[in-house]
Amino acid sequence: MVEYNAQHMDLVFHALSDATRRGMLAALASGERNVSDLAAPYDMSLAAASKHIKVLESAGLIRREVRGRTHVCRLDPGPLAQAHEWLAIYQRFWTDRLDMLENLLRADRDDDVKKGETR
Repeated sequence: MVEYNAQHMDLVFHALSDATRRGMLAALASGERNVSDLAAPYDMSLAAASKHIKVLESAGLIRREVRGRTHVCRLDPGPLAQAHEWLAIYQRFWTDRLDMLENLLRADRDDDVKKGETR
């Protein structure tokens, strides 16, 4: 089983819990953006956008580089991969449970067919 740093995972999921931050990550998935670009789709000040960016940075989801007076951000996909790996455990759990349910329903339907019943 993969071991996760619980505190770091808390930061990642906290960062992902906000729609604005998820939108910023989606924008960064296609390439670097400056803070103004990241703030543009939202009705917020640059200071508010910067607070969201700091949350993403503290979770390790983005890296910020200062180029003169411009702050350029880029996606760091590592923590997303770790979160995905953690969630995959539960995906397997639910897939197994749903497969069992499907088998039970098929068996029930097959029993009804053998008895001449229809549903």
